[in-house]
Amino acid sequence: MCGRYAASRRPEDLTGLFGVEKWEPAETLEPDWNVAPTKEVYAVLDRPVKDAEDRRPVRQLRALKWGLVPSWSKSPEGGARMINARAETVHEKPSFRRPFVSRRCILPADGYYEWVTGADERQLEEKGRRKRPRKQPYFVTPADGSVFAMAGLYEFWRDRTLPDDHPQAWWVTCSVITTEAETSPLAVAPAEGPASLSDIHPRMPLMLTPDRWDAWLDPSRTDVDELKALLEPPPGGLMRAYPVATAVSNVRNNGPELLEELAAPEVGTLF
Repeated sequence: MCGRYAASRRPEDLTGLFGVEKWEPAETLEPDWNVAPTKEVYAVLDRPVKDAEDRRPVRQLRALKWGLVPSWSKSPEGGARMINARAETVHEKPSFRRPFVSRRCILPADGYYEWVTGADERQLEEKGRRKRPRKQPYFVTPADGSVFAMAGLYEFWRDRTLPDDHPQAWWVTCSVITTEAETSPLAVAPAEGPASLSDIHPRMPLMLTPDRWDAWLDPSRTDVDELKALLEPPPGGLMRAYPVATAVSNVRNNGPELLEELAAPEVGTLF
């Protein structure tokens, strides 16, 4: 799954990287090394500019709220649970099938965090001596330092309690598409720890390689089978994973120090 990630790239970098034609400086977000659900995040999307005479799709960098609220939802309360959409079923789930066809985006990240329960902690849990075992966080990122372009969906939701001209009358929310975690060896693996991403967690965000960015963002592509083909996982061996401090487990902690690699896990024996 993807429940936390890091996104520290500046909008100036993202506009050049993704060929963005439009972004509003008023939507500038601060670098975030501990992105959690319901936070605002950057999304790259192709869409006509509102109120423009030219209705061609324009590549935009937008700030959206993480946690998709379906357009038909009566309230936004379930958005925090809609942070992920499974690649295998995204085309058929009521909450995701419409945006899958017409509202796709890329969520740029440095990488994502995943937690592993240590062997010692599991033994304490099994013996009833610890109800909530401590978990060791790992950071997963492209080994070459490139952007982790997560496949995403976005949706519009109208707050009917507010008038049309209210700045918060419309919510724009998003979700990260996930797929089965890679079983192939990591490009760079810890000396003691997971050898593959599947050793950490059975799911992972779906990373889109640059050759798929344009096709994924193109709103004129609406054939479900063609779109499903774009959800094939990238080639294996592109990622590295390493242990980071348990400080990242607290959403109030933020800063580049959260990405610092530990010489050894903080939470005992893991594998």
